[in-house]
Amino acid sequence: MSDYLEAAQALAQAWENKPIVINPDFQKKPPVILVVDDQKTSRLMLRLAMEKEGYGVREAGDGQQCLKVCEQFQPDMVLLDAVMPVMDGFTCCAQLQALLGEECPPVLIITVLDDRESVDKAFEVGATDYVTKPIHWPVLCQRVRRLLQTSWAMRQLRRQIEKERLLTQQLEAANRELQRLASIDGLTQLANRRCFDETLEREWQRLARDRLPISLILCDLDFFKAFNDTYGHPTGDECLRVVANIISQAASHPGDLAARYGGEELSLILPNTRPQAAFQIANTIHQKVKAKKILHAGSRISKYITLSLGVATFIPSSKSSPERLVVAADKALYQAKLEGRDRVVFYSPKLPAKK
Repeated sequence: MSDYLEAAQALAQAWENKPIVINPDFQKKPPVILVVDDQKTSRLMLRLAMEKEGYGVREAGDGQQCLKVCEQFQPDMVLLDAVMPVMDGFTCCAQLQALLGEECPPVLIITVLDDRESVDKAFEVGATDYVTKPIHWPVLCQRVRRLLQTSWAMRQLRRQIEKERLLTQQLEAANRELQRLASIDGLTQLANRRCFDETLEREWQRLARDRLPISLILCDLDFFKAFNDTYGHPTGDECLRVVANIISQAASHPGDLAARYGGEELSLILPNTRPQAAFQIANTIHQKVKAKKILHAGSRISKYITLSLGVATFIPSSKSSPERLVVAADKALYQAKLEGRDRVVFYSPKLPAKK
């Protein structure tokens, strides 16, 4: 013990007794150093050195104990002796890296070995730094300071990067939501007119390249003004939402788009859909709306809400515009109304123009 006291006194004279600020939280929670050495005297010397610097200290007598301590309580840094029984420092360092990954604290290996092979091996197994015995105490303390400062700075950087990553994700999600809201009709939750126009133009150009058909269904609620006059606009809005939901369910393929075309007119864009399939979809919508049996005392043709639907199909070309499809579906819708409403009409070039 007298040897230990003499060494301790010499150590105390080697540097000034000033605590080091590793990070702004140092005074609240000093960094904790794990000292790993099979020699008790060496551990005591290292403990004294670290405590004089203001650090907390824990001890382990070999590599296996070191792993257990690090699993239970992750220190801010490990001072690891290279030559120990049970498990040497090189093996312990490698297993620490495997166990903790990016969360592994900096490891400073302390050893009597100073050959090139041992130095290379220390860094190969993941050591952050390396000092030899006999220890030059001021150098050791300076390296510990720098490693702790670097480790703290890296943790702060990782936290900042993670915060920025999360913020970026939140901004992207917010932008997607804004884009969605900008393209959605607030009442029906279908796509709005702008989204309808943009989607129809995009699909028209795409299908023109592939020479594939595109169909459009335009739907109009029969005598809907009378419905609003009879039951009030809130009830009219709810009726419109019910019909919109039926049309939305008919958009069963990824490229299909249900949209509010304007007022009580709703629409369904059906890319790569042939006439017979489009007509069948329109009939399904027509029948499902009738099946809802929404009372309509103001209707001249039924005691329930009914739909008139116009359907058109074209194979787009680069020399034509999607307006051609809209005009055709609108003519078919107009014909459905002329024929008495509550029906589906498919476009034919022989249909009269809308007056």
